[in-house]
Amino acid sequence: MTTELKPSPDATRLERTYDARAEVIWELWTTAAGLEKWLVPDGFETRVTDIELRPGGQLRYTMTATGPEQVAFVKNLGLPLTSEFRRTLTEVAARRRLAWLSLIGFVPGQEPFEHLTVIDIEPCGESTTVVVTLDPLHDETWTREYRAHRANELDKLDAVVRARHSASDTEPTPPTTSASCRWFGETRAAGVE
Repeated sequence: MTTELKPSPDATRLERTYDARAEVIWELWTTAAGLEKWLVPDGFETRVTDIELRPGGQLRYTMTATGPEQVAFVKNLGLPLTSEFRRTLTEVAARRRLAWLSLIGFVPGQEPFEHLTVIDIEPCGESTTVVVTLDPLHDETWTREYRAHRANELDKLDAVVRARHSASDTEPTPPTTSASCRWFGETRAAGVE
């Protein structure tokens, strides 16, 4: 069951391809241990407190400012060093798609509002493409900052995937040229850009 919401026509798409199977990417997006490794801005620590993988379920986590610049930034906004964040899942399709509404309540002078994020996970052999679709925030400046923050998280996810390969002493396996993959509406031979 899903509560399918459509992204705004002004939504931004961030796309990354990872050298990992879809099962690994799904685990990193849907477990506390996985999320705590990469869902963290520089200078912060993240602790997942609750995750229910079902439409209407919650993902709750805290972020604590630990770096000197981040501590100063958070204090300057008049916010506590540790803040709780809540996402309400609207779609859960195992190893394929996640969507959630985030409560954006940390913007000074702005009433809290919900924000839609959709994550599409597309397997292609030993690689996986992830497309994150982000609705805009209340103004262009905050939208730009939020987009940069999410892009940084996706880069951190790549570092976690690479570290897993290093820990297992295996090199990432490139997609084979004989496989055919569906790339968000197109069919391509694996390894063809």
